Amino acid sequence: MFGFFENEQTKKVKSHLLNLAALAKADGHIDEREMNFIVSVGRKNGMRAGEVRDIVANSNTGALIIPDNDSERFDQIFDLVDMMLADGVVDENEMDFCVGMAGKLGFRQAIVGVLVRKISMGVRDGLPREQIKEDTQSFLSQNSQAN
Repeated sequence: MFGFFENEQTKKVKSHLLNLAALAKADGHIDEREMNFIVSVGRKNGMRAGEVRDIVANSNTGALIIPDNDSERFDQIFDLVDMMLADGVVDENEMDFCVGMAGKLGFRQAIVGVLVRKISMGVRDGLPREQIKEDTQSFLSQNSQAN
């Protein structure tokens, strides 16, 4: 696929796709809408559908790579929450996975539940990604100061 000479951006995208695959599997199976969502995230990042499907098929391997800026961290948790909602059913395992991933991505444990809910409500209300990002920015900056 990418081979020995993967650059850092490619590693980040691959890690993100692995996280999405793990979330999709949290309820025991990958729904077609979840797979389509993962493929669309990969394609948005310059990958072919076949490459993305290979990553998902081998998703038991790979290490989490934490983005080095707040915008990328938000984008990753946003995609996870968006995919959680893709099949129309929010499984408790999926919610727990999203909350846990938000913590692993560097969001304070005290705020991750609220963050995931804010994103969920924005997605369900049909708000554009950038508006949800702006709406949560002040919440995140206020709560990061408490660190």
